Amino acid sequence: MNAGHLQTVELDDLGALRIAGADAARFLQGQLSNDLGRLSAERSLLGGLHNPQGRTVALLRIVQLAPGDLLALLPRELAAAVAARLSKYVLRAKVKVTDESQSWRITGVVACGLSALAVYPAATGEQRRLGERVVVCVGDQPARWLLIAPVESTQAGDVSAPQGDDVLAHSMPAKREIWRELDIIAGLPQVYGATSEEFVAQMLNLDVVGAIAFDKGCYTGQEVIARAHYRGRVKRRLQRFRSRRPIDLKPGDVGELADGRAFKVVEAVCLEDGRCEFLAVAPLPSAETELSAATPPDAVLERVSAPLGARPSPAAAAALTRSNVGAPATGAALHSSMPADLATTGAFWAPFATSPGAPRRAGAETLPSSRPGEHDLEQLDLPYALP
Repeated sequence: MNAGHLQTVELDDLGALRIAGADAARFLQGQLSNDLGRLSAERSLLGGLHNPQGRTVALLRIVQLAPGDLLALLPRELAAAVAARLSKYVLRAKVKVTDESQSWRITGVVACGLSALAVYPAATGEQRRLGERVVVCVGDQPARWLLIAPVESTQAGDVSAPQGDDVLAHSMPAKREIWRELDIIAGLPQVYGATSEEFVAQMLNLDVVGAIAFDKGCYTGQEVIARAHYRGRVKRRLQRFRSRRPIDLKPGDVGELADGRAFKVVEAVCLEDGRCEFLAVAPLPSAETELSAATPPDAVLERVSAPLGARPSPAAAAALTRSNVGAPATGAALHSSMPADLATTGAFWAPFATSPGAPRRAGAETLPSSRPGEHDLEQLDLPYALP
């Protein structure tokens, strides 16, 4: 604890759905894009719920409380609608879907300057039970966890001090914007009411963040998502930007970059100086460079805003097959196809903090600063304009 400290963030805007019954996992297997066979008491899953056109209705973090008893975390504003949507497909399955957002307290924990905590899971996606609470690791740069606890169990004490564990007793509270900025830096998308059913799964980079299993059985929207994956026809991808002047953006807002490319905001946070850092779906730069599928990773990986989003050259496309298109080496080759100069965007452009196979920056892990120049950004000296 001497080398760093912890911060806690109340995530009151997150809700929870309870999916309970003997057929709970089998039911969700036919609804979500990820493979519920990988879900366990030690591992959570991120999965997308899609409509028949492959557009993402909601992004769910699935946590197993017990066999046949699952919890799905999502923005509270979508909880009731998603519960009703899922309930339509229950039919004869032995499962019940309920909105229990009022019954659960969800807290984010950020380790500033700490790589891990002994009592918490260390790898992204892993979960651990601590008494009545569930701890889920959701990031490693910096290390982050979700603490999920029944509301009744927190009324007698602070959720930040799980039973038998006092490592958070002296943690510092942080604003919700800190957690949102960390999501943006990591390239983690979210779906809200304003963006529900707006984007095909790959536009949100769900294939990059591990929310799609291409080797599982059928689910709603699978045909469109699989076609986009194997034919490589995704022309718009999630990218990260920072405005050059104070501006207020929110999910669902649309704008136009200086080169004419349109974007739609997925997630946004207002910085202390009034500028906005945001994730938006926009067309990829049109410039292409030749690459080889065997090209080793290099520094260019850190400057890629949309991992796996570049289209390979004809020569590289010939080397891609259904069996290797998602492999790390192939991903590295696709990374390198993005030009260092991203043409014109009219905004600051920043890489994601994490990418498959990307090199890690050395040094202590700390919370992102809101001061200019702290993110090692590239500046593009063109005006930033909204319509």
